Amino acid sequence: MKIPNDAIFSISEYIELLNLTLGKFTAKIVGEVSETNPGPTGHVYFTLKDEKDGSVIDCFIWKYNYNLYGIKLEVGMKIIASGHPNVHKSYGFKFIADVIEITGEGELKKQYEVLRKKLAEEGIFAKERKREIPKYLRKVGLITAKQGAVLADFLSNLGKYGFKIKLIDSRVEGQGAVEDLISAIRTFKKQDIEALVIMRGGGSLESMMAFNNELLVREVVSFKVPVIAAIGHHKDEPLVALAADLAVSTPSIAATTLTEPWRQVDLLVETALSVSLQKLDNIIQNSKMNLENSWKDLIFGFNSLLSKISRQLENSAKIIFLNNPERQLKLGYSIARCRGKIVRKLKDTAIGENIDLKVSDGTIITETINLKP
Repeated sequence: MKIPNDAIFSISEYIELLNLTLGKFTAKIVGEVSETNPGPTGHVYFTLKDEKDGSVIDCFIWKYNYNLYGIKLEVGMKIIASGHPNVHKSYGFKFIADVIEITGEGELKKQYEVLRKKLAEEGIFAKERKREIPKYLRKVGLITAKQGAVLADFLSNLGKYGFKIKLIDSRVEGQGAVEDLISAIRTFKKQDIEALVIMRGGGSLESMMAFNNELLVREVVSFKVPVIAAIGHHKDEPLVALAADLAVSTPSIAATTLTEPWRQVDLLVETALSVSLQKLDNIIQNSKMNLENSWKDLIFGFNSLLSKISRQLENSAKIIFLNNPERQLKLGYSIARCRGKIVRKLKDTAIGENIDLKVSDGTIITETINLKP
């Protein structure tokens, strides 16, 4: 914005003009805390010093953000502050820190151990506190970054068991992800779900900082349904993983944990059908032998056979009904065909080819525009 040379501003107007411009200069700055002064309302004033030449900058962080990140600022602590500069009408220039995070593996490790000990003494990580993941669940809440391989890995391992997945896209990297993660959990508290899955890939202690946040851990512990944490492995396991009802190392394991009970049901149905058919065959074979007996025995055996067959057929009919592909279509599944053949793998179709999707009430004809392994 160009200011006329003859323009004259009041002090208040000029400060407002400065802040309109300064607000655009968001940045991350690193320095050593040389002074800290909590205000009476909970907001914190502090000073950061450059280790190289002693340059200092006055900083400020609102009470909500200070409490959110769970870092008690102390003189000598080296931190990274993310925010923007601002000129206050009464107190002058300040750097407004929206996010603060500790830097340096040693200090991060120290803070991690202090919080881990505190939470352990409260029983947060105790096995007897943890809840069992329900079997045969359908409604799952999912918190992760929408873009990336983690989500694709999870979904590709879910199988076709009719899961209803509700996703909240959240940052999962670094200290700035804390607010997103807590907001997502609080949103899911109002949703109808049977389990919550929190996911991200592995990483360094610094990149996992959000998952070592006390407020986030307490949100996980107090959540209304069991929580599964699939947030990668580090030599210092994230505190959210320690507090979750179940911690697994990868998204694919989280998915198979949910699907395993359903897979076992499928196996039982197949086994039961096989046993029933074998019994039916045995009954038929025995009936052939009984035909050689007397007419009285034949009548008796025939009636007995009919009764047994009736029961077997009734059971078989129920099993066949449950596994009828047409029923699966009504549940929301579809059958894809390309060139008249069922599409089971990516190689069964190609970009530009038509695919027929059979659904419960007809067929959808679509075109392959992209293939993602």
